[in-house]
Amino acid sequence: MNKIKIKSKELVDKLIEKKLKITSAESCTGGLFAASITSISGSSGCFEGSFVTYSNEIKNKIIDVKKETLSNFGAVSKECVIEMSENIRQIMDADISIAISGIAGPDGGSEEKPVGLVWICLSAENYTKPYKNIFSGDRDKVRESSVIFALDLVLDFIASY
Repeated sequence: MNKIKIKSKELVDKLIEKKLKITSAESCTGGLFAASITSISGSSGCFEGSFVTYSNEIKNKIIDVKKETLSNFGAVSKECVIEMSENIRQIMDADISIAISGIAGPDGGSEEKPVGLVWICLSAENYTKPYKNIFSGDRDKVRESSVIFALDLVLDFIASY
């Protein structure tokens, strides 16, 4: 079993054990986080849905990321993933949410926001914490590293829940 599958199985088991629901809003990972959860049999006990909000327009329309946030800070920013994670958690009525937005490459990077820059935010009631990461490797590796980081983030969070 690969690393993502092992961590996803552990996460689903712990979420079900603690009777917690999780959701996600993803951009650069294109639903890979949600797919990792739903690849586990029984995941419907902790996961009801997710949104892939790839464009800024959909981030605004579907999960209420403010147009001002997107124009002032961009989609790949702390401010954007905070809104993504808080809003999706409320929309889906979940206990925990993950938001992921970044530049997987190989194109799209800049000096200020290089390829591999990924913001990941975990939100729960009275808790929101964004994380800035710079992952290396090709597009697939950046996406996989983002999902592994997010899975570990949730596992660590619920260990103290």
